[in-house]
Amino acid sequence: MTTHLVTTLFNGKMAFTADINGHKVLMDTTAEDDGDDSGPSPKRLMLASLAGCTGIDIVSILNKMKVEFSDFTIGVHAALSVDHPRIYNHVKITYKIKLAEEDKSKMIKAVSLSTEKYCGVFAMFKTFAKMDTEIDYM
Repeated sequence: MTTHLVTTLFNGKMAFTADINGHKVLMDTTAEDDGDDSGPSPKRLMLASLAGCTGIDIVSILNKMKVEFSDFTIGVHAALSVDHPRIYNHVKITYKIKLAEEDKSKMIKAVSLSTEKYCGVFAMFKTFAKMDTEIDYM
């Protein structure tokens, strides 16, 4: 069984630094929540993880399909529930990419494979949020 370990150190006020395989990630909250806004919030890091996971999948799949692309960005917009604990209950991922017209169907296939088969972060999000995807071709 594969396991992951992340060690997180309290820095003071509301800030923490996570050590992830030697990579340091600072987390904090805004001044209105008694923080210094010295790093992203833990919830927003979840959205970054989602974008990174599906993005890595899609790049890998498009490369295997020998699809040339550029200007690839992933936007993640998430709505929080009203009641505590405030969780993401609706997430929309927008993939923006420039590629040839004849490769659009391959991009659709890549997104489908990522969101339905490969991206573990997407699979986890599906357990607590409504998930939508959109592809914006440039």
